[in-house]
Amino acid sequence: MTAARRAEEIAGLLERRGAAVLHAPALRIVPLADDTDLHKATLEIIGTPPDTVVATTGIGFRGWMEAAEGWGEADLLRAALRAAAILARGPKATGAIRAAGLRERWSPASESSAEVLQRLLSEGPLHGRRIAVQLHGEPLHDFTDALRHAGAAVIPVPVYRWMAPVDLGPLDRLLEAVTAGTVDVVTFTSALAATGLLRRADECGLGGELASELRGRAAAVCVGPVTAGPLLDHGIPATWPERYRVGALVRHVTEVLSGRALVLTVAGHRLEVRGSAVVVDGCLRPVPPGPMTVLRALARRPGWVVPRADLLARLPGGGADEHAVEAAIARLRSSLGAPKIVQTVVKRGYRLAIAS
Repeated sequence: MTAARRAEEIAGLLERRGAAVLHAPALRIVPLADDTDLHKATLEIIGTPPDTVVATTGIGFRGWMEAAEGWGEADLLRAALRAAAILARGPKATGAIRAAGLRERWSPASESSAEVLQRLLSEGPLHGRRIAVQLHGEPLHDFTDALRHAGAAVIPVPVYRWMAPVDLGPLDRLLEAVTAGTVDVVTFTSALAATGLLRRADECGLGGELASELRGRAAAVCVGPVTAGPLLDHGIPATWPERYRVGALVRHVTEVLSGRALVLTVAGHRLEVRGSAVVVDGCLRPVPPGPMTVLRALARRPGWVVPRADLLARLPGGGADEHAVEAAIARLRSSLGAPKIVQTVVKRGYRLAIAS
């Protein structure tokens, strides 16, 4: 999980479905009350009320009003917004507007920013129009640039600005886990989180390995197509649910995993290989990282012999000699609880015991 907001909620939903969750925020939120840019935009709107206000998210609009309360300027802000035509991107934004004692003029059924933009552009020339756009952590350049190109004066309202995490340790550990092959799915709830993870991977020299893993064994699951944008731009496939909601995201994760599971029949046992465990005949059996790396190497070509030297090269951190491979094989057999799953081929290496 790379989410900075609603992390506990998402983690709880995943854990109730049996997942082991590794949480590493890829960004942090600047507190609203301390955000001088938001305060400056609020004073500008109070001083010269806009013709139109676009509310993009419920939590963002609600947070803006709460920040104004803290500054003692909520009544003035409400008065300025009441004089404007308020467009709400979706039902959550609509709810926040009404909770503030205001009314929206229009909201698209699609909950699409593109439809809101089309509505504004279709209203005729925008020259001389002042349009305030409540942002939600992402700059929405395409949206605001299109309005400016049409002649509008745009006032960005930067609710929830994002910065790099203060403590990069959790993010670095997540990158290590993904590139080591022990993560099945990486979830994203904002485009900036995806950008933050990719940027940190490049800083650590792991950009290529991360992209390779997300193009192969690990799946990138996003809350919606906008969030997936930075990943798609890097050639990383990403999927998202039909409804852009946290609950739908969690359900989509379970669907993705069920379709990607590596299932093998070995020595009369049914194996389902997961990120940090193997389901053997329906029983979940945790496997340490080194032995799991060995198992994945063997599972790439079931029944084929993999030389000790190849397995040694794949072990995390390498190994001093081939005794490290023997130790990893012994731990793997013990973890699986079925020693005959992995066969020793004398003087050659090891293989999964699949009948030829």
